[in-house]
Amino acid sequence: MSGDDEDRTDAMFHALADRTRRDILRRVLAGEHSVSALAANYDMSFAAVQKHVAVLEKAGLLTKRRRGREQLASGDVEAVRSVASMLAELEQIWRGRIARIDDLLATDTPQKG
Repeated sequence: MSGDDEDRTDAMFHALADRTRRDILRRVLAGEHSVSALAANYDMSFAAVQKHVAVLEKAGLLTKRRRGREQLASGDVEAVRSVASMLAELEQIWRGRIARIDDLLATDTPQKG
């Protein structure tokens, strides 16, 4: 993986590390929302929600577009799939290690007889 890919991966996992951002992402994956409408769902300032949206946008997990004075946010399904793919790859590595440990334990166990 290149340095840029690693940076993007870091940004994605940083963005997903916060529960408010995960909730925002769930909402925008279900459909486009204005940042104002998103902000109404949280007990925090509009500016704070804007910052959360900016972190998700920087990570590539959502995109924004303007419609008049509104900023509309949409989730990027492909970006979420890439996160799922990364996690699946890590799970495969983990499962391989567990299988090797199981094999070692099976060969080191003395046979009764």
